[in-house]
Amino acid sequence: MGKTKSVYICQECGYESPKWMGKCPGCDSWNTFVEEVKSQKAVTFSEVKNAPVNINEIEITHEIRYSTKLEELDRVLGGGVVRGSLVLVGGDPGIGKSTLLLQMANNVAAEGNVVLYVSGEESAKQIKIRAERLNVLSKNLFILCETDINEIEKNILNVNPNVIVIDSIQTIYRPELQSAPGSVSQVREATSALMHIAKKQNIATFIVGHVTKEGSIAGPRVLEHMVDTVLYFEGERHNTYRVLRAVKNRFGSTNEIGVFEMKHGGLEEVSNPSEMLLSGKPKDVSGSCVVCTMEGTRPILIEVQALTSLTSFGMPRRMTTGLDYNRTVLLIAVLEKRVGMHIQNHDVYVNIAGGLKVVEPATDLGVLCSIASSFKNIPISSETVIIGEVGLTGEIRGVNLIDKRVFEAKKLGFKKCVIPKENLKGLEKVDDLIIVPVDNIYEALEEVLGG
Repeated sequence: MGKTKSVYICQECGYESPKWMGKCPGCDSWNTFVEEVKSQKAVTFSEVKNAPVNINEIEITHEIRYSTKLEELDRVLGGGVVRGSLVLVGGDPGIGKSTLLLQMANNVAAEGNVVLYVSGEESAKQIKIRAERLNVLSKNLFILCETDINEIEKNILNVNPNVIVIDSIQTIYRPELQSAPGSVSQVREATSALMHIAKKQNIATFIVGHVTKEGSIAGPRVLEHMVDTVLYFEGERHNTYRVLRAVKNRFGSTNEIGVFEMKHGGLEEVSNPSEMLLSGKPKDVSGSCVVCTMEGTRPILIEVQALTSLTSFGMPRRMTTGLDYNRTVLLIAVLEKRVGMHIQNHDVYVNIAGGLKVVEPATDLGVLCSIASSFKNIPISSETVIIGEVGLTGEIRGVNLIDKRVFEAKKLGFKKCVIPKENLKGLEKVDDLIIVPVDNIYEALEEVLGG
């Protein structure tokens, strides 16, 4: 017979301890240990059920995908929902996770597939009110308000759905465990049960996960390791635009993003995010320029804003929004050392308009030019796009997928594109677009600021 013992588990990282501790050694969190009863089963050896198979003898077939009728979501998933996959969707409260999944469930059900929407946070009437606002009326969509994983398993076998939505995993519990719903043991056990059902019955399953104040999915990291795909729904609650990003995907790329706009009737796709992000760009104002960044295979034009002002304190401030702070400080140092701009007594603020987060070095030259533009109070032409990575010696390095970036600028009506000289090789001529190759930051500043 199995023995039971009491252990203390950190609710943030899953660290186990035989006694209670105030600070977790695994994640340095305070007051996160909760006592849970753990069963120790005796180890027994049985006959081998699965024998090894030579890799050359394994036959594969193309996976069957369901289209969600949301091109942005299908792109992030890698082309649609794969049968038998387990997808974890995380995001801040009120960001629109339930809205997105309810719209997705309605679209999949409208194609003749049976969808089971399991809610542990809302009643059936509450979901119906939201469904009427979103115009979700499919006859193949079933709603189940339940938190007991045993009852959920029974209903799944009775309904036999093609797609399941669990909202949210933190509310699901197994009665056999003495720990509270949302604890490490309950979340891990519930996810394991859903994974077993998804793989055995070949049912695509979506799980909604809460996030912590740091922005990561609540619970142990093992939750993200168990699922096939992890999606993050990002954006500000007071901003209408949302970005869906994949951080793990066994069936597609993790570099793609989907852009949505929150409206009264639900989430609507933004097919041209570049136009949306540049809609409010001011003209003939210093400290503003347009750069092109790549999100997977999609080029996106964004506006970089910079502001420099004389500091009132001994230590000047450096603040960034949507950019890497250390990278921005590096670019300021290059301006001071290689160009001779005395920015050491100025506060510098850099912002990416629209709420996007950019980590690609191809935006370096645009950030550097916007800071120089604000410092010299010389505006950059609103018809110019700046692309390039900046090195510590002031050289402009080449970037990848330059042809897609240039054609995106052409499509939105820009007249000039400043690119690294290295990328000029092999680039086809683009009508109605002036290509200006630059080799160092002196040439770039001379071109965009006139010296």
